[in-house]
Amino acid sequence: MKNRILTFLVALLACAAVVSAQGRRGLKINEVMIANDSSSVVDDFGRYSAWVELFNSTFGPLEISSVYLTNDPANPTLYPVPLGDVNTDIPARQHVLFWADGEPNKGTFHMNFTFVPGEDNYVAIYDANGKTLIDEIVIPGTLKPGESYARKIDGEGGTGNAEAWEVRDGSDALYITPSSNNIIKSTNSKVDMFAEQDENGFGMAVMAMCIVFTALLVLSICFYIISRIGAHVSRSQKAKALADSESEVAAHAEHDSGEVIAAISMALRDHLEAHDRESTVLTIDKVRRSYSPWSSKIYSLRELPHR
Repeated sequence: MKNRILTFLVALLACAAVVSAQGRRGLKINEVMIANDSSSVVDDFGRYSAWVELFNSTFGPLEISSVYLTNDPANPTLYPVPLGDVNTDIPARQHVLFWADGEPNKGTFHMNFTFVPGEDNYVAIYDANGKTLIDEIVIPGTLKPGESYARKIDGEGGTGNAEAWEVRDGSDALYITPSSNNIIKSTNSKVDMFAEQDENGFGMAVMAMCIVFTALLVLSICFYIISRIGAHVSRSQKAKALADSESEVAAHAEHDSGEVIAAISMALRDHLEAHDRESTVLTIDKVRRSYSPWSSKIYSLRELPHR
């Protein structure tokens, strides 16, 4: 029994590890800034440091503690993300920022390496085993201070696919978005289409009323069907009970003798004829007994002798 429980726990842990590994494959390097000037974001100490933005491309929360970040292909376990920080649990489709300032003593999100401006810089993510590559990219050395190297669409493009990346200079067309979506959608195409084709909202009102009345019609049909099914079940149960009662009466009738039936009939006749036929007046006939001297007590008494 203990061996079975131990085997089950090992299998459960293995399944959890596989699921966790599959989920971490959705962790992506999303945007990188090598030389952070005064126009970009500052860290929690007010310093302008290089940074790496990671993106959870899955549709569920992703725990990234114990993964490794590195800028050295020969040392994949250079910076292990510490355990025990609640902020390492990235919500679905959200971002987290790591600072490449070489000062890991400042907190979980401060890595122990830096980048070299003017040169090609490598950055990669490895899984907890230190061998499985999750994502990597080479940032070109032509990147100027204040510019970032970012994915064109958040999380899109395979590992090391440079065609999915672009240089962003902070202009209106190529804005820099640390800890935010690389493409910020300020409008909704469906809302814009409705606003263009249904300016006064009549179509929306008609559609809403149609949906409401359709829902009411479906509910009415469902209630009607349920009531019909209930009535059918009730009739079936009643017919079954009546059939069982008739069969029971027939079975009793087969076993009862003629004398028993005659006695029951006479008892019912005497009982029913003891009352009149008025429905609101109860009349009980007086029981009449014939007088007999043999049953009278006066004849059983003895007279005392006269003196």
